[in-house]
Order: sequence, then C-alpha cells, then structure tokens
Amino acid sequence: MENVEVLLVEDDPNDAELVLHVLKKTNMANEVLVVQDGKEALDFLFCRGVYDGRDASHFPRLVLLDLKLPHVHGHEVLKQVKENEKTRSIPVVILTSSDLDYDITNGYKLGVNSYIQKPMEFEKFQETVETIGRYWLTLNKTSAG
Repeated sequence: MENVEVLLVEDDPNDAELVLHVLKKTNMANEVLVVQDGKEALDFLFCRGVYDGRDASHFPRLVLLDLKLPHVHGHEVLKQVKENEKTRSIPVVILTSSDLDYDITNGYKLGVNSYIQKPMEFEKFQETVETIGRYWLTLNKTSAG
C-alpha cells in the first residue's frame, strides 16, 4: 500500500470498477487504492484510522475525487488536501456527474487541478479515464518526476 499511484475516491462501485479496468488495461497505474467515502480518503492521505502507521512520505501521484460522497463531501476532502502543506501538491482531479456551476466554481476555488464531468456513455467514460490517466500519469511532470 506504500506505492499507491492513484487514490480513487468513488462510492459508485460500477464507476470505480470501470476506472480500475481502464487504468490497468492501459498500464498507466499498477497500484490503485479505491476508497468509498471522503473520511477514508482523508484517513489514507493523513495516515489516520486504519491507515495509522502508513509512511506519511508516500503520497499518490493522483487523486481522482468524486464529489457526492458519504461521511465527508468531496469539496471538504479537496479543501483539507489543498490547505495542508504536505499534501497540497498532489494533483486532484474531480471526476463527478455534477455539472452544477457551484460545484465547478467551488472546486477551482478550493484548488482542484482539473474538473471533469463523467460522461454517461460507457465508451466515452472509458475514453475520458484513459485521457485523464495519460495526461496526469504519463505526460504531467511533478517535482518528483
């Protein structure tokens, strides 16, 4: 679990399975951790709860974040990640079904790196995930790579 490349925060098991399938099929991410709510995402990133003792120096290369999550809303997850000096440089992409102006505006105000509405069509969803993975995991450069 130390080498998580992508943290997928998604409460819809079908969407999570499709994202996993695309990332594995395209060999863009070997280690994907799926969490189903905002609280677990924060626990992982900040080494709390069941993730207490996790090496706090290993962060995912990308967080794919849904907004409408149980326990802690995606905007709150984003806020805490971007306010913390240790986690603020982790790229966070909101991948959600919402196209509400408030969700988009608030996401960028809180520091999201990209906001993408999930396509409803299966093939378009696959293409979108592949494009996200290609950009953030292979083309985008970070200070570590």
